[in-house]
Amino acid sequence: MKCRVCGGLMQQKRTDLPFKISESTIVIVKDLPVVQCLQCSEYLIPDPVMTEVEKMLTSANKGAELEIVRYAA
Repeated sequence: MKCRVCGGLMQQKRTDLPFKISESTIVIVKDLPVVQCLQCSEYLIPDPVMTEVEKMLTSANKGAELEIVRYAA
């Protein structure tokens, strides 16, 4: 697969990504499977993975400033 930004090679990998779910709450999802460009670091989150992330973010503690969760699906 080629990167839509730079045309570089995309590779599957696992990474940690932050998601801002409110004005004061950030959730970091660790060990998230993504497809990332080897040249420019642009990434794509596959649809089935994003569906699981959305479920995780819905159940996050909205009273916390920062929450760290591990992706497990």
